[in-house]
Amino acid sequence: MLSLSFLLVIVAALAVAGYFIAKSRALKVADGDIRSLVSLPSQHALNTALATIVPPMAALLIVSLYRRLSGNADFDLTLIILLLAITGFAFSLIGIKVETRARTLAERWILGLLIFASTIAIMTTVGIVFSMLFETANFFQQYGWRDFFFSTTWSPNFRGNSDLGIIPLLWGTLYISFIALAFAVPVGLFAAIYLSEYASLRMRSVAKPAIEILAGIPTIVYGLFALVTVGPFLRDYFASPMGIGQSASSVMTAGLVMGIMLIPFVSSLSDDIINAVPQAMRDGSLGLGATKSETIRQVVIPAALPGIVGAVLLAASRAIGETMIVVLGAGAAARLSLNPFEAMTTVTVKIVSQLTGDTDFASPETLVAFALGLTLFVITLGLNVFALYIVRKYREQYE
Repeated sequence: MLSLSFLLVIVAALAVAGYFIAKSRALKVADGDIRSLVSLPSQHALNTALATIVPPMAALLIVSLYRRLSGNADFDLTLIILLLAITGFAFSLIGIKVETRARTLAERWILGLLIFASTIAIMTTVGIVFSMLFETANFFQQYGWRDFFFSTTWSPNFRGNSDLGIIPLLWGTLYISFIALAFAVPVGLFAAIYLSEYASLRMRSVAKPAIEILAGIPTIVYGLFALVTVGPFLRDYFASPMGIGQSASSVMTAGLVMGIMLIPFVSSLSDDIINAVPQAMRDGSLGLGATKSETIRQVVIPAALPGIVGAVLLAASRAIGETMIVVLGAGAAARLSLNPFEAMTTVTVKIVSQLTGDTDFASPETLVAFALGLTLFVITLGLNVFALYIVRKYREQYE
């Protein structure tokens, strides 16, 4: 039996050979005059290549999935793949005629691949949701849902008698996200206004990519920046002198650093939305005697406001799902407090901590991670849906 990698190489080589053979055969059928063909030789060649490689790949996926689900390994996968490849290769070559619409056939293969790709994305989402639902159901069979959603104590104990209330984790998540947005939204929005309304083309070509570089920095680097620089600075110059905190890990540390990370999300989206406002609206306002700043405040921003709100809500969903900045910047203490210079934690941090280490997967202390994940999924999904609703409902249609 051939190895899978060698088998795939054979199929790929057969598809490449089929491409050139089909192209040559199409020219031969046309007696050298491609104007007599309904489809170009390249379309016949593409159809043969796709007919050779797509069915074997589909069979490989289907048979492998069947084996995993049923445990049946009786199929000779090598024989099936080779037969499908040779069959597609042969029938596509035989079908090359002057009147053959190879372009339509090739586009059907491509359409099938596009549908398959879309199906993978959809089924992946469905699989993620159902995996969380099943494990969350197992968790609630062992731990009461009232205690989970309404308890104010988070104290997991793998020996039993755990308190797994989500409220302290939700409070930390929302508190840190609020501080991050309170910093990122004004800075990002003002940066977008400057880039779209005031900056010269030369300045814009430099400033916008420089701001967007922030989006490419790994979150672990932001976390180290919070741990080494921002946290000690806030502790030494603000928290300690005011007597409200002695730790470098705090809500304020994580919130500010997360806000820096969110600036390009708000700035780039807002900049694109503001630029979409027609220049005629600006010219009309200026023609009526308004200043440039008045035009921005009273015409441009109101016209772009639905899109800006959508950008802020999308940034909020990004903030709620952040993990590494919180781990290194805010600590891991689950508590309810209004002091922004105290250490707190979020839902995502506890998901990681509950699933790591040598623990019993069937215990409620581990399964709670799925309940936390499902709750966070519902919150972020709701924010994204609300953002899309706002954008679509209040979006202005311009010619």
